[in-house]
Amino acid sequence: MEAGAGGAVRKKDGLLIYVPAFCSLVGTLMLLAVILTALPLTVPQYMGYEIYDVVSGSMEPSIPIGSVIYVKPTDPLDVEKGDIIAYRSGENIIMHRVVINRVVEGTFTTKGDANNVEDLFEVPYENLTGIVVRHIPVLGQVLILFASTFGRICMICFAACGALLNILGNRFRETLEYERKLERRREEMLARMQAENEERQR
Repeated sequence: MEAGAGGAVRKKDGLLIYVPAFCSLVGTLMLLAVILTALPLTVPQYMGYEIYDVVSGSMEPSIPIGSVIYVKPTDPLDVEKGDIIAYRSGENIIMHRVVINRVVEGTFTTKGDANNVEDLFEVPYENLTGIVVRHIPVLGQVLILFASTFGRICMICFAACGALLNILGNRFRETLEYERKLERRREEMLARMQAENEERQR
């Protein structure tokens, strides 16, 4: 019976040994997914960049709808023809390409790549937010998700599930290790008892 019980335990260990690793792997991947998604939306802000999501197609195909743009504050005098700038227009931020930098007037003539004509109104220097230095397609949808209360709750829950899976994996690992120790002690005791019995029979 003891040998059979020991064999059953070993068989059970063989199946369960993958559970801790699986839980830890899935939990780690979930946490990494949250971190890697959040990094492009947070770290650049600490480096002085402003981040916006693109909701219009005036700069397509260069910068498609749903992209995230990184805007670097810039001196208006350093802006050159062909640069893509972000500027305030009322309560909105517009992103268009510079056609002419009118230094004397202190304004920019701009045009969207998808538009046939230049913008009707000149952009005053004081409205300049900065130059668009980089964009990442699709990431704008994630930015919208992060900006919403529901999206933040979802990301927090997703990260919490990843952390819980890691904890669960560690608990499984500790439990299996404890059971292995008990099994080793049981086998040592059986071996000692068997040796004592053989010694008595002699």
